[in-house]
Amino acid sequence: MINFVQTAQISPELADAADVLSDQLRVHLQRLAVLLEPYADKIDRRFLNRLRELQFQPKQRLALTAITPGAAARILSNGHPPLKFIEQVEYNGRRLAKLNLPPSAILEALEEYDKLLSPMLQTLIPDEDSNSNFQWVREQLHFCVILTLNNAYYQVREAETQAFYELFRVELESRNLEELLRRFLESLVHVCRADAGRLYMLNENGTAWELRAGAPKTHQLSVPNRPGLIKKLSKPRHLNGDAHASGALLDESWSRRFSSCWSIPLAANGRTAGVMQFGFAKPYEWLPREQDLLAAAAERCLMAAEKARLMEDLAQREEQVRRLAEHMLHVEEMERRRISRELHDEAGQSLLCIRLQMELIEQALPDTESEWREKLREARDLTERTILEMRRLIAALSPAVLEQLGLGAALRQLVNRFQRLHPCRVRLQLSKMGALPQAIEIIAYRLVQECFNNIGKHASARHVNISLASADGKLKLAVEDNGIGFNVEEALAKRESFGMSGMRERVALLGGEFRVESRTEGAKRGTKISIELPIAK
Repeated sequence: MINFVQTAQISPELADAADVLSDQLRVHLQRLAVLLEPYADKIDRRFLNRLRELQFQPKQRLALTAITPGAAARILSNGHPPLKFIEQVEYNGRRLAKLNLPPSAILEALEEYDKLLSPMLQTLIPDEDSNSNFQWVREQLHFCVILTLNNAYYQVREAETQAFYELFRVELESRNLEELLRRFLESLVHVCRADAGRLYMLNENGTAWELRAGAPKTHQLSVPNRPGLIKKLSKPRHLNGDAHASGALLDESWSRRFSSCWSIPLAANGRTAGVMQFGFAKPYEWLPREQDLLAAAAERCLMAAEKARLMEDLAQREEQVRRLAEHMLHVEEMERRRISRELHDEAGQSLLCIRLQMELIEQALPDTESEWREKLREARDLTERTILEMRRLIAALSPAVLEQLGLGAALRQLVNRFQRLHPCRVRLQLSKMGALPQAIEIIAYRLVQECFNNIGKHASARHVNISLASADGKLKLAVEDNGIGFNVEEALAKRESFGMSGMRERVALLGGEFRVESRTEGAKRGTKISIELPIAK
């Protein structure tokens, strides 16, 4: 028994093979056709009865009778070339594939036909040589039929594969839910060879979102309040002729415009979430394989729609979180300014008054009160140190130089203050940056400030290099030290530590890039932080 094997879609090549076959076997084929043609109907009736006994479906039986030697005899006896029969076999082969008939069942049916044909040929052709020639012709014809069926089955499977590949590509490329559904629908309209297609997403409030193949936007419509409509939409339906009276079409004009309509539900968890409907200008038979393909496509469409909806919801929530984070940073900056202003205006001024009063009291004391003078001097020195620390806190909270002189001057002041507190050499390299948005300047300053905090607390570095430049619409900041280094992944993963992760989040809020490199061993140990911030126009 010959098994079907995968071959390429080569209908023209099969046609050429048929032409070669007709040149080689023209005489014997024509004689066989003339011999069989009077008995073809009788054999077909017996063949159909046998197929019925073997539980073949009516549509399957009809297609199988079109690929037998008797069918070839009818075509050849009418003066048509063998190519006509090959085309008929290919067409019916595609139908058999869509009817879900396995190749082994087709071979079984052809063997049954051969069992009916062989005794008749032996009776009609007693001559052994002639019988041998006809047997050879039948074998060649059988081989050509098998090859053509192979090609037909492959065409159907290839079309299904391409359809699902296209749906997968649409799912990956679509930017939003509406585009996803529209492109899904357009792909399925092409696969089904339909003249029109609609996709309805049903809502619980009695409305539906309608997408039309080729239309760029969705339309909202009211679902007709017909008894049992949702129940009708929950099952696959093939509507033609009087079947339109069933009322299962959401667009009632389709019953006048199209001869055939298909309706495929989008269902999940026992609820009909939507429906796809396709219209055909001519009667178009709905075969099982096409039903299975559309059912699988509908399931994939619904899953992709749910995924897209979740992704859109997630994107909206991320946007809300981003805006909230931006607002919180703005609030934080405003709170820093308020606290620094209050410290300067209230506590700072009060401390200056206290220092002045102590100095006046110290001067008013007589020389005999040297002990009290010493105590006042100590208290005055402590107050002066407190005032200096207060000024440092005020500068750290909201550096006035940043607002008055810009980022470069603020960074120089920050470097000088850091070098006074830590035995570390800092090299600051600034390029011409021009005017920068205030938000960029504040973020850059806070990032360098946080880098200094980390270096001062953990790095034990002797040298720090800082470079700041503006190029290609981006502000590029690099901070590098020769400290002890650290494990980057562990530092970013620590839940109780917000220094490094906070820097990363600040950069991410502005759509920038944040990179950290650190080595704990070797001559090149140390840490380098590279940051790029887009400069908004």
